Amino acid sequence: MAQIIPQIPEITRIPVNNQDSVIKPYVLGHGTLACRDINETRAFYKEFLGLETVRHGPRSFAVRLGMKFHIFSVEIGDEIEPVPFLNHWGLDVTSKEEVDAAYEKTVALKEKYKIRQITEPALQHGVYSFYLEDMDYNWWEVQYYEGNFQDDDLFDFGDLF
Repeated sequence: MAQIIPQIPEITRIPVNNQDSVIKPYVLGHGTLACRDINETRAFYKEFLGLETVRHGPRSFAVRLGMKFHIFSVEIGDEIEPVPFLNHWGLDVTSKEEVDAAYEKTVALKEKYKIRQITEPALQHGVYSFYLEDMDYNWWEVQYYEGNFQDDDLFDFGDLF
């Protein structure tokens, strides 16, 4: 049975306010990440990051976690290139202690999963988190947000600048 985390709202769909836009989508449905080796990357996403994975193609698979949003991972081999640190994917956990435990496990398993870099846990931009760079140069932030679900607060606060 799938684990249900109480901090994730039961209903994640929000009202769409795009009546004045050119394109009128109803949901941001997916994204794409490149990978060097589909089998290694899929194992990392599933075993290490805890993402659900499904493979529908010879060079691609999809991942998701907790919401109806998925990321395709597409194998491109040695054409893979580093991405900037700010282009990262966030994984939310339920406490600061979970961030610290995840950090310790990441350090311990760095070689096994070919993790390139790991930052120290820190309180920054309103969350307690650390970052890791995976074998495919993708950055992941493992974070705890005290306000429960960061997306709600970001959009409830509205424009600040």
